[in-house]
Amino acid sequence: MFIKPFRLLTVILIPLLFSVGAMAAEPAATIDQLDWMTGNWAGQLGPNQLEENWIATEGGSIAAMVRMTGEGSTSMFEMITIEEVDGSLVLHIQQWDPGFQPRTESAQKMELEEISDNSVRFRAVSEGGMSSLGYSQPDAESFIISVEFADGNSMEIPLQKRSLW
Repeated sequence: MFIKPFRLLTVILIPLLFSVGAMAAEPAATIDQLDWMTGNWAGQLGPNQLEENWIATEGGSIAAMVRMTGEGSTSMFEMITIEEVDGSLVLHIQQWDPGFQPRTESAQKMELEEISDNSVRFRAVSEGGMSSLGYSQPDAESFIISVEFADGNSMEIPLQKRSLW
């Protein structure tokens, strides 16, 4: 039996294209895998205190309100949301100066790069100050933020569990 060249090419290329697309997709994940992030975390960042308040996962999302304070004043507010999108996770982050003055025109978007039991990392897919952002919880009392900046520099910010009540 003879297969026409166009049909043969279609039979070979179509499955190949689907497999390449699957390899490029973000890791599969659900928002419930981030339950470990919930809580109030705080630590020193130079002379300032950085505080992250993560609310429990619900409705396909988790969110944090972040505040940086020092010398009796607030220098920055930040909002982070992570949502389930198409079987993976997407993070949006934006910062404001006091008076709710946005530091950037819009939020930076990041897609899931890797996830494990108590660790998650996102990579930037839109313009912004960071090329990647990760969180981990090495033990019940510790929370580590890992930042890689767009200029190639990186830093880790260790935070500790804190009770507000």
